[in-house]
Amino acid sequence: MMLKVDETRQGVWTVLHVRGELDLVSSPVVRQHVHGAVAAGRRDLVLDLSEVLFCDSSGVGVLIAARRLLRSCRGRLRLILPARGAGDGSHVNRVLAALGVRRLFEVYADAGAAVDDEAEPLSA
Repeated sequence: MMLKVDETRQGVWTVLHVRGELDLVSSPVVRQHVHGAVAAGRRDLVLDLSEVLFCDSSGVGVLIAARRLLRSCRGRLRLILPARGAGDGSHVNRVLAALGVRRLFEVYADAGAAVDDEAEPLSA
C-alpha cells in the first residue's frame, strides 16, 4: 500500500495526516515532511497515525528522529494513535509499546485533543 501524507494547519499546530504503511521504503517521505515543516519555522507538529496500517522499525526510527529534531528546536511533537476497540489499540501503538518507546511520546486519541493545550495525553 502506498503511503500518503497530507498537511493541514490547526492554529499553531501543523498536522501531518499519514495513511498507509510506514516502512523502510516509505518512511523517508514522512521524514521529509517533518523536516520541511521545521525548515518553514513550524515547531508544533502533530503526526496523525490513525490510518497507518503497518509500521516497522524504520517507521519507529522516523518517529524517534522527529521527536529528537523537535526537542532540539524547542518544538512539540504529538501523535494521534486512537484506540480501536479492546486490546492495545492501533498497530503503531502496539509496535511502540513492544519496543518500549511508547512512553517517549505524547499520544492523543484524535486531532481535536492533540491541538488542545488543555487536553491530557493518553496514558502509556
